[in-house]
Amino acid sequence: MDYAVDYDVVIVGGGIHGIGVAQDAAASGYSVLVLEQYPLLAQGSSSKSSKLIHGGLRYLESGQFHLVYECLRERAILLRNAPHLVELVPFHIPVYATTQRRPWKIRLGMIIYSLFSGKRFYHINNKYWNKLDGLITEKLDAVFSYYDAQTDDARLTRSVAASAAELGAELITSATFEQAAVAENRVAVSYSVGGERKTVTASVLVNAAGAWVNSVLQKIVDRSGQQMKPMPVELVQGAHIVIEGQLSHPYYLESPQDGRAVFVVPWKDGIMVGTTEKHFQGDPARVEPTADEIAYLLEIYNHHFNKSLNPGDIQQAFAGLRVLPAGSAKASNKSRDTHLLLDDKASPRLVSIFGGKLTSYRSTSEKVLRLVRKSLPKRKPVAITRNLELPVVD
Repeated sequence: MDYAVDYDVVIVGGGIHGIGVAQDAAASGYSVLVLEQYPLLAQGSSSKSSKLIHGGLRYLESGQFHLVYECLRERAILLRNAPHLVELVPFHIPVYATTQRRPWKIRLGMIIYSLFSGKRFYHINNKYWNKLDGLITEKLDAVFSYYDAQTDDARLTRSVAASAAELGAELITSATFEQAAVAENRVAVSYSVGGERKTVTASVLVNAAGAWVNSVLQKIVDRSGQQMKPMPVELVQGAHIVIEGQLSHPYYLESPQDGRAVFVVPWKDGIMVGTTEKHFQGDPARVEPTADEIAYLLEIYNHHFNKSLNPGDIQQAFAGLRVLPAGSAKASNKSRDTHLLLDDKASPRLVSIFGGKLTSYRSTSEKVLRLVRKSLPKRKPVAITRNLELPVVD
């Protein structure tokens, strides 16, 4: 029996992945509705990242070559389609006598990264080290330079949303997801806005709620009438601070405390330092940098630069959440792959997005649409996101 539906695709979550799926679905000719809990887009982790469009150089260490290659391919697409939002800049990697990763290891990583990206890396001659933003040069063995890209993550999300809207997608903000019921031929989705409860039907429901993905999943009833079970994941907090000062280039540094990779980059009128990796429990809406995280980031900066900073120099501090696989491994060693959970592989009506990176939002969206296309009606595509220029937004 055929059922009439209000939308082809309903998406819960207006972060970069929900908006990315909306753009791809609308470009494919489908009718789309996005439900976002906040009054504005990108109020969660999509505005609290390291503001980078990059391959993830450190993921080479854990053998995630496919992820690095995919992200560098997506970086090239964004540089072409959004030059007003994504800028390629040289990053510097200083290597000291005490640095755990020796020059040969970094050089090897640079070679692989350059092969994947098509952009060369360089050694900076020691006669130029005194021009590197006050970088401490004592016991400095080498400085490498390679290319990656910076962006404004919130503006990028808004730009993709504007593109999705131009293609016909509808967006409702300040919308609270209440529940959903999956049937053989449709999904009934209930939400409330301004105290008024509404229900729509869709051929496919996409759970792109980010840190709230399991909370949404547990409000969905499957085809047998059972409540969906959460996936075993961990929320990992990443904090950033913005301090006074200026930098000529971004820096990729090794933390002296634990050897983690941390970025120090120009950001608007200051310098951004991040990120941390701290397990989080509690309400995702209340994530905040801790005093320990702030001290950790200040120590990294002070260890590498001649200008010593203290908490009074901090202009801003913020934190976002990553959704990572559960397990005993350290957060820095966990897979950064995006995991897509289907309610039924043969005829999916629900897909939940776990994890994901800002850089690869577009390719993730393509994968989502490819997985659920068999459950959607035939429509005529109107655009291909790979070739779609993103609009200028405020």
